Amino acid sequence: MSNDALSGEKRSRRNTRMLGKLVMMAVLMFGFGYSLVPLYEKICEITGINVLAVQENLNTKKANTQVDTSRLITVEFDANTTGPWRFKPAVASMQVHPGEMAQVVYEVINTQGRSMEAQAIPSYAPMQAAQYFKKMECFCFKQQTLGAKEARQMPVAFTIDPALPKNVTVITLSYTFFEVGLQAKPKAS
Repeated sequence: MSNDALSGEKRSRRNTRMLGKLVMMAVLMFGFGYSLVPLYEKICEITGINVLAVQENLNTKKANTQVDTSRLITVEFDANTTGPWRFKPAVASMQVHPGEMAQVVYEVINTQGRSMEAQAIPSYAPMQAAQYFKKMECFCFKQQTLGAKEARQMPVAFTIDPALPKNVTVITLSYTFFEVGLQAKPKAS
């Protein structure tokens, strides 16, 4: 056999081996890419850094074990005003379990033809209930600017601490809504 025939045969075997290696590499790369999705989801689930894993956790909501379903508290809502507006709760009362998240909406209408700054101050009855009434969102946290003739619905998101004494079955949440920043008019001499 000539040298050219041997080198051609060697080249052919090397090419066949290289083709086999390349095919094997392509299969391994495809397998790795295919396994990346479940691997990625598992890593994200463990670390809690992926939105997909968080959404799956939201879909499998666990019951809030801090809610005391053995008792109901009646929460009454009241509104007082000092100023030219209408202010009232959307509902007069609701019943909630201690530990349960609840929301009520207060409605306010500025009846003036001018913009006004206002503030709401809460009070509770019985007074001891104040320390157990936890607000997560409330229009009372900051001053409100109401435009001329503006109507607004303002939410209060709250929960009642399950440590509320058992003898308290009714809580009244009352807001006094008043105008702030009024300049006193000078008296005429």
